[in-house]
Amino acid sequence: RRAALRDGVLAAAGVPALVLITGYLGFGALAAGNGLSLPGTVLSTLLLWALPGQLILVEMHTLGAPFALVLLTVMFSAVRFLPMTVVLMPLLREARERPLHYYAAAQFLSMSGWAWTMTRFPDMAPERRLPYFLGFAGTLMLAATLATAAGFVGGDLLPRLAKLAMVFMSPMYFLLLMTGEARQLMARLSLLCGAVAGPLLHLIAPHASVLAGGLIGGTVAYGVHRAWRNRSARLGAR
Repeated sequence: RRAALRDGVLAAAGVPALVLITGYLGFGALAAGNGLSLPGTVLSTLLLWALPGQLILVEMHTLGAPFALVLLTVMFSAVRFLPMTVVLMPLLREARERPLHYYAAAQFLSMSGWAWTMTRFPDMAPERRLPYFLGFAGTLMLAATLATAAGFVGGDLLPRLAKLAMVFMSPMYFLLLMTGEARQLMARLSLLCGAVAGPLLHLIAPHASVLAGGLIGGTVAYGVHRAWRNRSARLGAR
């Protein structure tokens, strides 16, 4: 278990942590430039642990939105973690672990941690998965929290365009990671359909393009995949 925890820490301490550090340096700088406090900015990383939701928090705070509306919007932006958790938890389950450990692990879940571990868990012994995940995700959270504080304090040294570019390092890394590790037909179809639907819908309805692109692209990918499976089954039956 200690070896698995150490392996998770070492795996996260490379490129995954560096990418998150870059993104959260930019986020900390943006938060400082938009009037958030240092404790509140750091706590947003620890408690929200989702860069898109944190960017929503900064934008709505800048616009002077009511607290209740900010809270609801950030909560809705985190709904995507529910299906991710449902998919990941069966891989984490191990008879000797207490339920409390799984609740703790769920709080460390992030897009980067989910994509990384989902591709490695099938080849890993079940008893190593939870400590590996905690080591990996805990290292990412620690690195992101320290980077948030550093970006907030030193944000005045960066131009605004550089701050925005650093923030978008994380989603670009996640996209490349998902693309490189997509071995199943369904995953490849989902990425392809989402990549096509998102930009097209942005031309029509920019404010709803992310939600609509994911919904339409995922639905089309599911329909194509199901039709392909049914066709293959009919040909096999012949």
